[in-house]
Amino acid sequence: MNVLTVFAHPGSKPFCRAVLERFDAGLREAGHENEIVDLYAIKFDPVLRERDSPNWMDEGAPAEILESFHLRERMLEGARGPLARFMLKRLLGDRDTRGIIRLLRERFRPKDVLAQQAKVARARALAFIAPVYFVGFPAMLKGWIERVFTLGFAFGLTPEGWKGDIRGRIPLLTHEKALIIQTTIFDKRAYEAGLADSMKVLMDEFCFRYPGIKKVEHVYFHAVHGADDATRRGYLDEAHRLGREF
Repeated sequence: MNVLTVFAHPGSKPFCRAVLERFDAGLREAGHENEIVDLYAIKFDPVLRERDSPNWMDEGAPAEILESFHLRERMLEGARGPLARFMLKRLLGDRDTRGIIRLLRERFRPKDVLAQQAKVARARALAFIAPVYFVGFPAMLKGWIERVFTLGFAFGLTPEGWKGDIRGRIPLLTHEKALIIQTTIFDKRAYEAGLADSMKVLMDEFCFRYPGIKKVEHVYFHAVHGADDATRRGYLDEAHRLGREF
């Protein structure tokens, strides 16, 4: 199986990296192919910017939604100077809103996002290894999801979805599985008291199951900073097992 593992930790030699190495070893021993994306190593930009806009446009949206964008007017207002405005008018020509969106999506989607989406599309399963920051993913990984799991790639919207109905999200991902491995500061009791349930809704369900991933597993290695050597070795053995039995 082709697996894509996305790793997010800013440290040079964190325990998380040892988890990644043991998980990768287990995958390879089981005969899987594993492509690792180290977000800090590649200096991935996690910040949504104006250049990401074409990834969040849908030419198939209801007409009244498209009209509310006032896309041509907004683009011309944002042009920097008369020359830029002139060149933009030439580029847009007589296209209507649907045509403008089609043009922007065909020619102006960010290349770094397209590269990551190609990696996701090649994989049959996904894995994510990172620490828990503020009851969620580190900003680097959260930003990767926001920029990569885009409209038209990870999900679509029905007309009802465009009008706010949460049931109107169309899943587009077809991966068999996503595995999330996270190290924590706090112990298992804290997660059993409610933290894990909150993260399940926000991360497992909305980020992964909702876009169509069939099976989502979330594993925590609790309180790694205060753990003794035997516990840490146990976590690394578990990471290896998770790879071997993926």
